[in-house]
Amino acid sequence: MARSVYVASVEGHSGKSIVALGLLTTLTREVERVGVFRPIARGATDPVLATLLERATADVAHDDAIGVTYDDVHSDGDAALARIVERYAAVQARCDAVVVVGSDFTDVSSPTELSFNARIAANLGTPVVLVLGGRDPAGAEHLGQAPARSPEHLAAVAEPALRELAAEHADVVAVVLNRADPDRLAEGVAAVSAVTPRPVWAIPEEPFLIAPTFAAVAAAVDGELVAGDPELMGREAMGVVVAAMSMVNVLPRLTEGSVVVVPGDRPDVVLGVMTAHAAGTYPSPTGILLNGGIDLPEPVVQLIAGLGSSLPIVRTDLGTFDTTARVIHTRGLIAADSPRKTETSIALFDEAVDTRRLLESLDVGRSTVVTPLMFEHLLTERSRAAAQHVVLPEGDDDRVLRAAAIVLSRRIARLTLLGDEAKVRARASELGLDLAGAEVVSPFDEELRTRFAEEYARLRAHRGMTVEAALDVVPDVSYFGTMMVQLGLVGGMVSGAAHTTAHTIRPAFEVIRTRPGVSVVSSVFLMALADRVLVYGDCAVNPLPDAAQLADIAISSAATAARFGIEPRVAMLSYSTGTSGTGADVDKVREATALVRERAPELVVDGPMQYDAAADPAIGASKLPGSAVAGQATVFVFPDLNTGNNTYKAVQRSAGAVAIGPVLQGLNKPVNDLSRGATVRDIVNTIAITAIQAAGE
Repeated sequence: MARSVYVASVEGHSGKSIVALGLLTTLTREVERVGVFRPIARGATDPVLATLLERATADVAHDDAIGVTYDDVHSDGDAALARIVERYAAVQARCDAVVVVGSDFTDVSSPTELSFNARIAANLGTPVVLVLGGRDPAGAEHLGQAPARSPEHLAAVAEPALRELAAEHADVVAVVLNRADPDRLAEGVAAVSAVTPRPVWAIPEEPFLIAPTFAAVAAAVDGELVAGDPELMGREAMGVVVAAMSMVNVLPRLTEGSVVVVPGDRPDVVLGVMTAHAAGTYPSPTGILLNGGIDLPEPVVQLIAGLGSSLPIVRTDLGTFDTTARVIHTRGLIAADSPRKTETSIALFDEAVDTRRLLESLDVGRSTVVTPLMFEHLLTERSRAAAQHVVLPEGDDDRVLRAAAIVLSRRIARLTLLGDEAKVRARASELGLDLAGAEVVSPFDEELRTRFAEEYARLRAHRGMTVEAALDVVPDVSYFGTMMVQLGLVGGMVSGAAHTTAHTIRPAFEVIRTRPGVSVVSSVFLMALADRVLVYGDCAVNPLPDAAQLADIAISSAATAARFGIEPRVAMLSYSTGTSGTGADVDKVREATALVRERAPELVVDGPMQYDAAADPAIGASKLPGSAVAGQATVFVFPDLNTGNNTYKAVQRSAGAVAIGPVLQGLNKPVNDLSRGATVRDIVNTIAITAIQAAGE
């Protein structure tokens, strides 16, 4: 039976979704199929549920994950409860664990709502994590301005809530104080711990998480986008600046991430805000709200179009007061399309909550299956422990910037981005990314350029390289990043999102070179299937390796597998299994297998064999009986690049596998290449792998 946890709160706007997201992520690291269930929903669509389902790993549709509506509860509470239990059982049967998210207190009968949630939890047999809001929503109209609750106030809210839950026989396993005063976290925990023996944790207030996106603000004022980049409508609005004054007085009032409300008959202010945004010497606003229903003059519209500014400008018919009031009262949600909010929420939860202790209280055992999410979590944990520094040469690529923000928030690695610092940070700000923790270095930095040129000339002197010529070579971002690795300024490099493989790794071949005893640099993909992780090599570097090189690839691939917790059982692949085939291609694999056994006798290796014999136990037993590899291979060594590259892509697309890589192996120091179609997730994973390699684990 699936283990579950019920996330309940005493009132609305407590940030219950942050805790639910944290619990969901924690469970996906432990078991294979984690689902979400919402016993009571406002209507047919539920934004909180939709966001959580995006990260759930069980196959449960949105409609199936809802129990009943508030109308059902009012009509017949007992019948609604029976329906909830029935629908929950159907979800539970398809999951290894379920996160049950209590109601959101938007109903008129909210004084009895906690009791009904307690009854649900008791009837589902689901332990409760109680969420207490660290701010008092009754203290201000706009939640973002609500005062922080004192430790005594938190205890006063917790005590009757715990009694109410106990009265309905709901088992509380933990209490989480969310949006708590960052300066009084320990005091809050102590005060609530005095009224319950259960563990109490506190998640500090993070204003960014309740900030609405500019798109939500535009919708709230019934506005339409008239200029700027539509993609930047997803940036969060962190404040409001009413700019109905002269520009000289507006400038000092600009704040980072603010919405600037400008009357439509003040085009001078609009142009001034756009200029400040472009200059980079003032805080970067999220967007401009052009209010009053007044269109900008046509010459100004032409000027704005010619400037090519990315800053969004939205026009609304509302007056200044109504526009500002609606902006202030627009609430932000943790939405599936807000990766920064999601990552920030998970990072805050992980930092605040003892997840191991919580899992023990829920009695969730670790699965023997390894899903892609579990493997990615393993990479994150190991890279965090490695505490390495990685350089990203492509600081002008939005995917790299987004990945960098995630890496920093998860503390996966320290980062250096290459590029013009003002441009990199301005673009990050436009995208709503926090890159304050990253170093940004220009590849034309004179001190580093001279140092790198001298070292490059020394290393390539045998090829006739001079310092003068090297000064022209090293500003290339691939060479510059590689020289940072070579000289120990960083532990590794990740590039290739916007550059070819040759451009990315050629400098490494010239400068970093191969480890002793390794004749060839090769690559592997870590193929995260639904229930396990396999290693495919070489799928990216060597077109036609000979037998000796193939043996090198096999030994390196086995070492990479072991480094990432995969027990290496190496299959040397060919079109023929065992002794059934002849010909130059199969003979090459047969010779390579013998070389592996000679050079690395401790490895479990067999070949030649076909892919089906390596992967399927029944076929392996039939075609190669007695083999320790057939049917249970974890490392698949392909005979050539054509076979390997096509196979990994076929498995990735047809089996839905997460292909992590290519991971280069055989170099003295780690440099890893990205596909030019790499996603943000791919880049994050490759940075984590590079950090682990740099630590020499």
